[in-house]
Amino acid sequence: MAAVAGVFFVFLLLGLPVGVLLGVAGIVGLYQIGGEHFLAMAPQRFFAGMNVFPFLAMPLFILAGEIMNRVGITDRIVVFALSLFGYIRGGMAHANMFASVIFGGISGAATADAAAFGRTLVPAMVKQGYPRPYACAVTAAGSIIGPQIPPSNLMVIYGSIMGVSIAGLFAAGIIPGILLALICMALIAATARRLGLPKQEGAPSLGEIFRTFKSSLLALIMPLIILGCILGGVTTPTEAASIAVLYALIIGKFVYRAITARELFEMMISTARITGVIFLIIASASILGWWMTFEAIPQQIAAAFLTVTEEPWLILVMVLLLLLLIGMFMDINAVLIILAPVLAPLMTAIGMEPVHAGVVIVLALSISLMTPPVGACLFVMSSVTGERIERITRSLWPFIVAQIIVLLIVAFWGDLVLALPRYLGFA
Repeated sequence: MAAVAGVFFVFLLLGLPVGVLLGVAGIVGLYQIGGEHFLAMAPQRFFAGMNVFPFLAMPLFILAGEIMNRVGITDRIVVFALSLFGYIRGGMAHANMFASVIFGGISGAATADAAAFGRTLVPAMVKQGYPRPYACAVTAAGSIIGPQIPPSNLMVIYGSIMGVSIAGLFAAGIIPGILLALICMALIAATARRLGLPKQEGAPSLGEIFRTFKSSLLALIMPLIILGCILGGVTTPTEAASIAVLYALIIGKFVYRAITARELFEMMISTARITGVIFLIIASASILGWWMTFEAIPQQIAAAFLTVTEEPWLILVMVLLLLLLIGMFMDINAVLIILAPVLAPLMTAIGMEPVHAGVVIVLALSISLMTPPVGACLFVMSSVTGERIERITRSLWPFIVAQIIVLLIVAFWGDLVLALPRYLGFA
């Protein structure tokens, strides 16, 4: 085990791609078990790790988000959000959070949200008078709402590898996602006057609100279609994702007339790149995960937790700290695939429902997307806006603290999280 850990951390410090270092560490583990004979397990586990039908939903949801973003749907959502909140102090920051909730129901990915609004909302906020680091921080904080509001790629991964209802996870993620938005909006409202945040002059008329609502209606309908199909039991998540792509194509081509064959090809290439990175991590982590299972490492970790304390609430706090800490240094897809089979059984053993445990794990890892040193959303915001990461981080800490409070509420108030899945019969 020491050799595997050594290889893993050395390659991590050397900056090797996560998908590669997971695979190499797993192969070292297989060789330790049975020499060259066990190395034949590596390609088997590599392909078995990807051979999960629900994973097909991920590239489809990513493609749907790419299409909706390319045809200007993001801009229409932003304009509608501004008509609702722009007239209050810090209104564009509030609009940013509201738009993140809507866009999260389309893309299901935090980095997609950060990239889309980093290109559109951050320049607009800076032009109105917001400090650029604060505008980036608000956008980064709003971006992690995406993995909670269905569809969520992280929940698809968790549900697939743990055998938990993806529809149940989607339903359970709605309330935490809304709580994240509300607590961030409360923080913005509480600090708006002290920070001197600007506001638009004059309240919008009902006619203006209706006009912007009508313009964004086709975008607002899309999350309802996805959720309605999945939660209503009409389709599987994969089938709903294909419907989302078809809907986005029809809207982009025949309503907005904004998609050419070349643009569609470019969007498919972009989707393939993103999906390829995720699937390489999943496949490589499958090799390492099989070695960990063979060596009974999950049981050893659980026993280590129980030697510290048998108090359920303290065990849960330790799990949350572990997820937040490791998520600061590793790709969260890899962390999810490696640690979910380890931590989820421990969480259910102390009385949590499997769906509740999944939502807590996904939320904790999502928060680490905006924490240094390797938070993906931080790097996206920095690359899109040109703002330095350390300046963004200084403005981001209050939002991180606020969202950790939501994490604690979600972790310790299971009935709140499971209310909707229970009502719909998924938990």
